[in-house]
Amino acid sequence: MYTGTLIEFLNMGGGEIMLILVVILLLFGGKKLPELARGLGQGLRDFKDASEGVKREIHRNINAVEPREDLSPKAGERTAESGKASSEATENNDLNKGSAAKESTGDNPG
Repeated sequence: MYTGTLIEFLNMGGGEIMLILVVILLLFGGKKLPELARGLGQGLRDFKDASEGVKREIHRNINAVEPREDLSPKAGERTAESGKASSEATENNDLNKGSAAKESTGDNPG
């Protein structure tokens, strides 16, 4: 993201800025310039206030959210459950091997 000023971004020097100001003065005249500047300043101020309001609202909502309780099982419970599941899987595997061996030897009366 670009962090420099607008003038650096547009690569404008003093001569270009003076030319733009002279053209604005010729287009709008000396009497209209203070009104234009006032309107531009008010618009920028309103925009800044609105963006600050949005930031405050976001931070207020983030800070208002309470942290949830830890819903995951504790480490000891998790280890015991995984050990139980592992032993059940081993038993099922042994049973499957035994039934497959019976089928291959023809001990099955079916």
